[in-house]
Order: sequence, then structure tokens, then C-alpha cells
Amino acid sequence: MCADLWSFALSTYARPGVEAACLRLQEQGADVCLLLCGAWLERRGVAHTPGRVQALQQLARPWRVQVVEPLRYLRVQWRALAQQDTQLASLRERVKALELEAERTLLARLETLAQAWPINEVVGQYEWLEGLATEAANLDHDALQALRVAATDA
Repeated sequence: MCADLWSFALSTYARPGVEAACLRLQEQGADVCLLLCGAWLERRGVAHTPGRVQALQQLARPWRVQVVEPLRYLRVQWRALAQQDTQLASLRERVKALELEAERTLLARLETLAQAWPINEVVGQYEWLEGLATEAANLDHDALQALRVAATDA
């Protein structure tokens, strides 16, 4: 088991089907960093509570809205133009790297918050993903299950 959230996230995201599942969930408004954190908490046996969910969401939302999403928007907007403009393609790659670093920073912040929560409190409790997903993402049971299964094997 990966001890830190970043290593866990990388390992889980690299598993077959997880990237596609995460992108589907993201399109439905879910915060993939929060979902990866939720899968990590499930794996560690951390008890799911409304207060903990709220604390994670309150920490993640401003960073996602003010930092991650503007970088993602810029990267996506430049996708087509960058195919014909090598200088823009180079800038787009740097924006992509900044977006990844912003996500890594968010995961580190989420991990710091969650470190105070006892591990091995519960066995087989699978409520974190549903608790951290948006309503629309909660309807995509296949994507959530793909993430959960991959996280179990990570």
C-alpha cells in the first residue's frame, strides 16, 4: 500500500480504465483529487463522517476553483491551436505541468488534513467516493467502481 497520497494517486491513476473513469467523473463535475483522496482514505480504513467530508471539500474547493481549473481551462483551450503552433505547444506543455503541480499541491494539502484521522478504524467501509462525488458523478456507478477497484489493488 502506498503510504502517501501522491504515490497512491499516481499508482491508482496508472491502472487500466482509471484515467477514463476519472475523466468521465470530472466531466460530471467531480473533483478527481478529492475522489483519489477518498479512495486512499477507504484503503486506509479511515471512518467516513460528514464533518471529515466537509473539511476536505472546504479545503479543496478554493484551490480547485482558483488554481487548478483556470490552468485546465487554458490547457484545453489551447489544444487545437497548439497542434499548428510549436511555440504555443511548448507553452501548453508548461501549463500542463503547472496544472499537474497544482493537483499535487492539493493532494498534499488533503493528505496533511487527513493525517490526523486514525487509520484502520473500519474495514470494508466504502462511503468516501460517494460522499465526495457530485450528484451527477454518483450516478456513474461504473466509473466510481472502476476507481474503487483500482484503488484496492494499488
